[in-house]
Amino acid sequence: MKKTTFIVLILFFTVELHLAFSQNTEQGAYGFVNTTSAARVAALGGSLVPIDDGDIQLGLFNPALISAETSGKLALSYVDYFADINFAGLQYARSFEKTGNFLASLQYHHYGSFDYADEGGLTNGSFSAADYAFTLGWGRQLDSSFSIGANAKFIGRQYETYNAFAMAVDVGANYRTESGWLLSLTARNIGTELSSFFEGADASLPFSMQFGVSKRLDHVPFRFMIVYDNLQKWDLTYEDPIDLDGNIDPITGEKQEKEGLAKFGDQFLRHIIIGGEFYIGKGLVLRGSYNYKRRQEMKIPDKLGMVGFAWGIGIRISKFQINYSRSSYHAVGSPNYFSIVTRLSDFVN
Repeated sequence: MKKTTFIVLILFFTVELHLAFSQNTEQGAYGFVNTTSAARVAALGGSLVPIDDGDIQLGLFNPALISAETSGKLALSYVDYFADINFAGLQYARSFEKTGNFLASLQYHHYGSFDYADEGGLTNGSFSAADYAFTLGWGRQLDSSFSIGANAKFIGRQYETYNAFAMAVDVGANYRTESGWLLSLTARNIGTELSSFFEGADASLPFSMQFGVSKRLDHVPFRFMIVYDNLQKWDLTYEDPIDLDGNIDPITGEKQEKEGLAKFGDQFLRHIIIGGEFYIGKGLVLRGSYNYKRRQEMKIPDKLGMVGFAWGIGIRISKFQINYSRSSYHAVGSPNYFSIVTRLSDFVN
């Protein structure tokens, strides 16, 4: 069975990789689909979380984590982002014996109100802008070690009277070793835009691949995880036109670039996200992570602060799992993430 499963998974990803390499890997107009409103995900780096403990909110980044343990769970999330920007998320999961486990999700990003203004600066009314994505996911446990899954996403953008739509697919697979290691591999946002704001202004979807591992230690109440993000592209360095780091000689105009081991290390670490959870009893979890790429892109050299770090806490109260986290994107502030998860069947006598 394991041999057959392994062959199926190899074919599965070979087909998807063939399709995927034609996609644009940059964030672009649909970059919001790679963000999260889930507090736990934000606390652990904001990307793939390779943990298979039945958390319904992890299925959006890896559909292979949609399992029988998620069935009947309902999750609500809210993010107080910067300025008037707010994110919200809603997920519900249900399992069926013959067809597998399903997850329905709605992501909504609202960017606030904007004033209409003419060339003279005179205002007359206002308008809003929002992005949203509806996801239907499926996951199935093939045997005690392997699980697979897929998400189908309908994505929309609505800015004033302009609308754009896209369709995308995510695929994922997990492998659990006998010693308790979990290995996860995903390919996300394989798709295309169906209609754009303007004719001839088509936008690409932000295709990406992630590989992650996690392990709960045997004698310490701690789980660590490591994610290698953006498998499909090696060089993730960002050329800062403002040059806050002072890499451009003000006299000659020549750029001082890293070389050798320093350049390799910088490029490699931009793929790495590390995180962990510390369990205190049955009802309290402390979380934290570090994203090197985010720190390099968002830091201010003379005021580094905690940019790139994230932390969070999880508390179980009666029938509810409540999660809160803060993720440091910039020195000007850190967004607040709130999530609440419950199982509806717990309220049925």
